[in-house]
Amino acid sequence: MGTLGQRPDRTASHRRLITDGGVDESDDEGDADDAESDDAGREEMAAVPIGVKLGSTRTVVSLPDSRGAGDEIIRTLTCLATYEDALTGEERVLYGEEAASEYPDRVQFLLRSGLPEDEDRAALCEKFFSTLIEENDLPAYSAVVYAIPTIDNPAGIENLKSVIEGSNIGGRLVESYPESLCGAIPAFGDDLEAIDEIFLAVNMGSTNLEASAYRRGEQLAPFTTGAVTGNEVDRMIANNVEEETQGRVNIDEQTAREYKETHADFDAFEPFTDVIQQPGGGSHEFTIERSVMDACEDYLDEAVEEVANTFLPELANDHMKVYQLALDRPVVLTGGMACIPGIVDEFEERLGATLQRDVEVITADQPDLAPTIGAKRIAERLVDDD
Repeated sequence: MGTLGQRPDRTASHRRLITDGGVDESDDEGDADDAESDDAGREEMAAVPIGVKLGSTRTVVSLPDSRGAGDEIIRTLTCLATYEDALTGEERVLYGEEAASEYPDRVQFLLRSGLPEDEDRAALCEKFFSTLIEENDLPAYSAVVYAIPTIDNPAGIENLKSVIEGSNIGGRLVESYPESLCGAIPAFGDDLEAIDEIFLAVNMGSTNLEASAYRRGEQLAPFTTGAVTGNEVDRMIANNVEEETQGRVNIDEQTAREYKETHADFDAFEPFTDVIQQPGGGSHEFTIERSVMDACEDYLDEAVEEVANTFLPELANDHMKVYQLALDRPVVLTGGMACIPGIVDEFEERLGATLQRDVEVITADQPDLAPTIGAKRIAERLVDDD
């Protein structure tokens, strides 16, 4: 089936982070015998396909459920906190929501820029990922596809590679594909129809806004900006709340993100109330009417501006025919910001008005989970074709 049916070429759409799993050659005959025995045993069982997205806010893993008929989803915050065991003095690790809620003073979010920024951050990320793998009993003999961001950061990619190489999964194979391609796969159907399409994908992530054209799985004219992000929306909401409450309420960005994820709605936003504890005792109840949606409206206008007036002209200049064909097909939104109710229709309307033409915009049912689900489907195909 298209590119995947014939095994993928090593194009810009695909990066092999690690070679096929298995043991290295050895001069020791005993080791060689053990390796042959291990390989023979593995031939009798199928590698488990796994999709992984190590996201700046959340990490999501998709693997077959117990019946093999659907997806089992593991979803957690990409953060960890360490503490000392009160009895043994050993270092212990908590990750995800547990770490964020129990140790807010020392929790570390590991991929704020989308990739591990340095070796120290990569080491922490490896510790986080290893703990997640162990606690969820992910199988070592597996075929793992990673959905990775489109960021021009060779050092960060190398750091991510070290995290992946240090994990205990992917014994059969490890591959990586662009996050926006993986996220588009569930939007087009129940299989891998997206791989045979020509289309545009816009990834509305926490740390970047990404846009790419895809031609039968090949990524063209990738565009990334850190000026329009979900994290910036959180900061804007926090500032707006202070202004709307005339300085009486200050919230942190984590609370602002919770407001956005819980209340933002382009179709039917409703004002909501919250309560804070006052210094010295007592509480203060306040109502939010504008802070959340003002930030989201500004974000959407800026996202449309970047896509229409920066990305698309560059695509037309480099690949005019693909530009023409892609605009006659659906534009796919992926990423956490695409989860806001009504944003797909609003993006479609505003992009169409800016381009002065009709456009169709679609997304998967769960845009934040879609890259991982798409990556798992690719892993399934790679196992079947191997």
